[in-house]
Amino acid sequence: MLAGRRILLIIGGGIAGYKSLDLIRKLKEQGASVVPVLTRGGEEFVTPLSAAALAGHKVYRDLFDLTDEAEMGHIELSRSADLIVVAPATADLMAKMASGLANDLASTLLLATDKRVLVAPAMNVRMWQHPATQRNVALLGDDGVLFVGPDSGSMACGEFGPGRMAEPLAIVAAVEAALANGPMRGRRVLVTSGPTHEPIDPVRYIANRSSGAQGAAIASALVALGAEVVFVTGPAEAPMPLGVELVRIETAQQMANAVAAALPVDAAVFAAAVADWRVASASGSKIKKQAGGALPVLEFAENPDILATVAQMQSGRPRLVVGFAAETDDVIANATAKRKRKQCDWILANDVNPATGIMGGSENAVTLISQDGADSWPRMGKDAVAAKLAAKIAEALK
Repeated sequence: MLAGRRILLIIGGGIAGYKSLDLIRKLKEQGASVVPVLTRGGEEFVTPLSAAALAGHKVYRDLFDLTDEAEMGHIELSRSADLIVVAPATADLMAKMASGLANDLASTLLLATDKRVLVAPAMNVRMWQHPATQRNVALLGDDGVLFVGPDSGSMACGEFGPGRMAEPLAIVAAVEAALANGPMRGRRVLVTSGPTHEPIDPVRYIANRSSGAQGAAIASALVALGAEVVFVTGPAEAPMPLGVELVRIETAQQMANAVAAALPVDAAVFAAAVADWRVASASGSKIKKQAGGALPVLEFAENPDILATVAQMQSGRPRLVVGFAAETDDVIANATAKRKRKQCDWILANDVNPATGIMGGSENAVTLISQDGADSWPRMGKDAVAAKLAAKIAEALK
């Protein structure tokens, strides 16, 4: 898909820079030409020789190179690429981008370009979550900068959380989407994500272990393809995707109402982990322990089945309705039965046994089940799963 495409790859200064070498290799495998640019920090982790050897192209490093700048080389570099990719994109480099600074070759290229820019953030979890970084991310999103990642997981510093650079395959998929000229442009897609919280009393609630990471990744992948995305999310841990119409909810009934309000749409992806039951009469005050150890009795009521309701609409039904099936036993059989029962077009089944590490983790292993059968995908990062699903949705809506 990338044959003949020219990618300008800016490698920032972070330990994730080692992944950029694999990214160069994978981009070239897809037929792309890669021109590497190393920042001063990037050179601390990646040598110019290794980047040049893998890219088969000269590495650019210095804004004031006498040979290159005699012909205004930074302007030519910034304009000759089809896409500029920043991987890893450090907090410092993104701050320069958001502020319009141009005090080195990388930041000057980013300010001088007339091409789209895709960044793969990589930094410590606290740096990623800092309000200054989140302001910069929002500013860059408003400027049209595309994002892939970051993923959640263990970091070189020993901490855990969002901030890991997306895997090279996910970045390649994002590059392909960015250069696909928006196959989803003009399409409106609904994505639900995260858990729901069903109150027991003002302090306690019923929930599940969903982080919302897969739903957020799907929304981002669809935005990258040009779709208009309505993102209805419960109280999720994962960072919110950029460029979406964001609707925050708490309960399953609130999600059902938000979904109804978002219709009509061309496609609907129900990635949320909606609680099946709620407390029939939630207490308006905190339930106190009873003297003598008597336990409270909770009466449950069934929550609305949002996926089935939309899939079985008699009029105004989305052309494509996609559900998820998180299973611990007989995964394919249970998911296949769920698709038929709910009457949705596709179900993505995954095994959420604790031993898999999928629920709340950074990876997923899904099987896409349709009327044509079951297609099992290899285990991969949730961004890569999202990119593959988004591409299939775009194809189905042609």
